[in-house]
Amino acid sequence: MTKDKISPESHSEALKIANGTKKPGQTKNQTRLIAQGIEKGIADYKKQHKSKARAQDKRRKKQSRNTAEHLTSADINPDSGNRHSPSNLALMGLPWLLLAASWIGFAVYWQQQ
Repeated sequence: MTKDKISPESHSEALKIANGTKKPGQTKNQTRLIAQGIEKGIADYKKQHKSKARAQDKRRKKQSRNTAEHLTSADINPDSGNRHSPSNLALMGLPWLLLAASWIGFAVYWQQQ
């Protein structure tokens, strides 16, 4: 059975934690065993974190690939998208509405002068 490689930083951190939680009358061997348990916990945490990061990266890449494929298919067939949805039509009339409102406001201001 191969032993997992533990970084020196993890080892020193585990020793600090084990010595910090040391009880009166605790032997060096017991402290060493506690430190080994902490090292194993740190190693397990790092493995889980790496696997979660890999899975998240795979999901992100898959999502960006799907988005790129969707954009490519929309470029090939521009009529396939819903370009004239109700929200787009409302936004298309917004500049004209603002222009009319500004002219009305200008006329009201001029009449008061």
